[in-house]
Amino acid sequence: MINNKVLSIILGGGQGSRLYPLTKDRSKPAVPIAGKYRLVDIPISNCINADIKRMYVLTQFNSASLNRHIKNTYHFSFFSSAFVDVLAAEQTPQNKTWFQGTADAVRQSMHHFLRHDFEYFLILSGDQLYQMDYEEMINAHEESGAEISIATIPVTAKEATEFGILKSDDSNVVTSFIEKPDASLLPEWTSEVSSEMKNQGRNYLASMGIYIFNRDLLTKLMENPDTNDFGKEIIPGAIETHKTLSYQYEGYWTDIGNIDSFFEANIGLTDDIPKFDLYDKSKRIYTRARMLPTTKLAGTMLEKAVIAEGCIISAAKIEKSVIGIRSRIGDESTIINTYMMGCDFYETLADIESNKIEILLGIGQRCFIKNAIIDKNVRIGDDVRINGGKHLEDVETETYMVKDGIVVIKKGAVIPKGFVI
Repeated sequence: MINNKVLSIILGGGQGSRLYPLTKDRSKPAVPIAGKYRLVDIPISNCINADIKRMYVLTQFNSASLNRHIKNTYHFSFFSSAFVDVLAAEQTPQNKTWFQGTADAVRQSMHHFLRHDFEYFLILSGDQLYQMDYEEMINAHEESGAEISIATIPVTAKEATEFGILKSDDSNVVTSFIEKPDASLLPEWTSEVSSEMKNQGRNYLASMGIYIFNRDLLTKLMENPDTNDFGKEIIPGAIETHKTLSYQYEGYWTDIGNIDSFFEANIGLTDDIPKFDLYDKSKRIYTRARMLPTTKLAGTMLEKAVIAEGCIISAAKIEKSVIGIRSRIGDESTIINTYMMGCDFYETLADIESNKIEILLGIGQRCFIKNAIIDKNVRIGDDVRINGGKHLEDVETETYMVKDGIVVIKKGAVIPKGFVI
């Protein structure tokens, strides 16, 4: 049993500017994924599956929706010590600034953590998609006698320049670390990986931003106010003087850093055998229990579609798309390669029949939508044509944004009838 030994710290990230406009009104961990979950559900679920049930989520931007989601979702027994608490950046007489980085966020919140009895800090990111058994990593940390463990994943030379890359010896003890190396340096940074990884050209060990620290060590390291970031400062400095273990992980993992990676991760769920498996009972992903009705379909051809509960759909065709909770799609509409997040509420029949609402929530009739992300509570009128792709230039308007060929319809936007992108 590891739950009493570990306190989990989930880092909510900064302003999330690379995920804008999805982060315009919400923090990164609160961004909806897979039609019914939020990004923060991933690390929290991984913790629950490993019997780690004491968690803090650190955030400082737009934390209201994240607070609401966690409050409505994660309820534990009154007789348990389990909790998931959100800690937003707070100004105190000792510290009048926002979090300056990942390590600074932990430093400023340390007085909350040290009230608890535990042996290890488990530091996690709130914006990654993966299913890891933390218990195995903690066991490896204990058995090796390490003071720090870093979860690592083999990556290709093309990917390596975007990550912190490390080298380890035959006992998986880290010997050196470099942050985002230049391509010319890479030949010196190859590591021993499995034959399967070698065959895929994944010869470099990248830090996943998942760390275990012995309690006393991290408490001591946090005493230095000049170190603000784990990846850039804490880890490179600590491996010289403290035994640091590389824990290799070879499963699916993606860092949801920008609109493109977010889009690909969601559309990837429509594959016959998705790399991120929502159907594995031993790796369940938990989220808010909404008690929604079943989804209703009429005359719709479905091809590789993921559809959440509570939808009312009479589209002509939905292909390689993820349709979120409470979505409504009108007659003769075609949806291709699109992530529709859905809605937070239903419009009543009385409101609809009174003709007070010119454009209803959801997608109207005879629409064609391709290569798009449709945020929550969007209203798209009849005969709208949205055809995303590389032929479109990056642009932002009040209601939508084009980024890397993907059209993102902003939360709550109203797209008039006959509109074309």
